[in-house]
Amino acid sequence: MTLSGSFFKIGPARLLVHFTVLVVVVIWLIPTLGIFVSALRDKDQIVVSGWWTAFAGSSRTVASRLGQPDQQTQDGAVYVIAGNVLQGQEGRSIRAFGTRVAQPAAYKAGETADLGDGVSLLVNEDGSYRYMKNAAFGPDDGGRRVYVSVATPPEFTLQNYKTVLASEGIGQSFINSLTVTIPATIIPILIAAFAAYALSWMEFPGRGLLIALVVGLIVVPLQMSLIPLLRLYNQVGSLLDAPSKTYPGIWLAHTAFGMPLAIYLLRSYIAGLPREIIESARVDGASEFEIFTRIVLPLSFPALASFAIFQFLWVWNDLLVAMVFLGTDRDHLVLTGALNALLGSRGGNWEILTASAFITIIVPLLVFFALQRYLVRGLLSGSVKGG
Repeated sequence: MTLSGSFFKIGPARLLVHFTVLVVVVIWLIPTLGIFVSALRDKDQIVVSGWWTAFAGSSRTVASRLGQPDQQTQDGAVYVIAGNVLQGQEGRSIRAFGTRVAQPAAYKAGETADLGDGVSLLVNEDGSYRYMKNAAFGPDDGGRRVYVSVATPPEFTLQNYKTVLASEGIGQSFINSLTVTIPATIIPILIAAFAAYALSWMEFPGRGLLIALVVGLIVVPLQMSLIPLLRLYNQVGSLLDAPSKTYPGIWLAHTAFGMPLAIYLLRSYIAGLPREIIESARVDGASEFEIFTRIVLPLSFPALASFAIFQFLWVWNDLLVAMVFLGTDRDHLVLTGALNALLGSRGGNWEILTASAFITIIVPLLVFFALQRYLVRGLLSGSVKGG
């Protein structure tokens, strides 16, 4: 069968699904691309044009002043003040100019503008100008304001990232976020995996009640349990005479909030593993710990990777729990907290904000794509069922 024949055998429903997925991917990709491009642009270009014009250059209107009467020269019957409105701005060009703020682009570059009373002005593309008058310029004629539309070529720089990582203290917050996120992802997975295996393949009194309790805890809002947990945490800290703002505290908090969902997801997967494999291992004399570590854990890697992705993204993007359990001091401030402070003090500096935003999403993207590869491998290795 030819390729074209196979293509036309695809049903309209499947084509609609593929098209919908493509549209969703494009919709999510466009803002990410915009953040990436904006973070590399010069700050002066960001404020005057959108990121989609980054490769075509931009134009902005700037005000300049012409020369003084003491700079005039006589050219026949005409007195001329000459100069350049782009002094120190090499690489740029003039598209249009004007003498009124309401019409800053009234004349094209290279066109002589008649300003009345024998006065004319010529501004060329390279910024050079000739301010001309039929009589000598007087004291009132000097320093006339002119508006020019300046075309600038595309400018890309890494200075925005350097400013964010060095000057704004984001680098330390980046390390703080990793310090919080990595243990807060690993700890609940380790505990939940043991609990999910016990709730799936071990018989003991109250197992059904525990399963119901886990499912019920999933729907408890974080905001409802945050204050009681914080009070308990402070009471334990007071009894142990320990500092109130520590990394182990937030690790335990994220572990507590993530455990119900982790146990539920892992139990659903582990309970679906072939019973013959578990029973055969028990007949061969394997202990429950050996069954879990050598059989169940490798086959459960897809579920482990899935929860790791969810937990990592949740903890990395968290602000509320981090501010409650770590505070806002510079030594413990996480990346989301630092960006929140940056938004308050640097709301108009788009180049800083876009660079900061892209730094926050690059790590979750790397984690997702890395675990996605292992997730597919785990699915293939765990697809063999007992005969």
